[in-house]
Amino acid sequence: MLLRLFKILSSLPLPLMHALGAAAGWVVYVCSPAYRKRMWANLDCSGYLSERHKVITEAGKSLLELPFVWCGNPARVLGSARVRQWEVAQRAIDQGRGVIFLTPHLGCFEIIAQVIASRTPLTALYRPPKMPVLQPLLEQARSRQGLHLAPANLSGVRLLLRTLRNAGCVGILPDQVPGAGEGVWADFFGKPAYTMTLPAKLATMSGAPLVLSYAERLPRGAGFAVHFVPFDQVLPSTQQEQAQTINAAMESLIARCPAQYFWSYNRYKGRTPMPGASA
Repeated sequence: MLLRLFKILSSLPLPLMHALGAAAGWVVYVCSPAYRKRMWANLDCSGYLSERHKVITEAGKSLLELPFVWCGNPARVLGSARVRQWEVAQRAIDQGRGVIFLTPHLGCFEIIAQVIASRTPLTALYRPPKMPVLQPLLEQARSRQGLHLAPANLSGVRLLLRTLRNAGCVGILPDQVPGAGEGVWADFFGKPAYTMTLPAKLATMSGAPLVLSYAERLPRGAGFAVHFVPFDQVLPSTQQEQAQTINAAMESLIARCPAQYFWSYNRYKGRTPMPGASA
């Protein structure tokens, strides 16, 4: 039923869906105190509280564009993407050591995997939804030509590492809160956030370079600008410092279009360890 609805909505014009999404963003903001409180707290922590009105509308757009991105005709979806600086990714691919694409919850992050997979096979880390009814929708939506899924468990991590050792490409959302024991505490906009260690571990074990990416939502439903950015930092030796370095790289991407970050996400969930305690 849900999949059928998404397929119907996917045929509607993107400008219309974004206009409806902007209105829906305000409805959700007004009707959900918990959503509103978390968004304000995260914006205040990051220093982007002045962007709140834009954030509300962009959050709504991110929801209503999903049928288009997940279930739309692949040629139509890819046609909405203006790819910027692909040469950054191609140089990394040409090294022959595999590539780790790091994408924060910024803009239309769901379209990035499709853009990469249209140019080179990609295996993306995937966390199954908590609601089983969403499973068929997400699996079909994210399993497109050239795009493969790796579950967020031990078998999935092994698949990612095997892909990299075969000079393949993998995609990870590094600002997603990891499971217990799978991360360390590192500052994100000046506040401790439980941060995954997987990207740095994969880079260390495989020798694969990191490439940053984000998809900027263009005004008036004009599509998306998909950017590829080099990761110029050298990863430090400790896991905590590595996570901090990657968090800083994510902050630099978010600063490019802060209104389009997923500020309602519970990025700081979990119990922060006491000073001196192990993460």
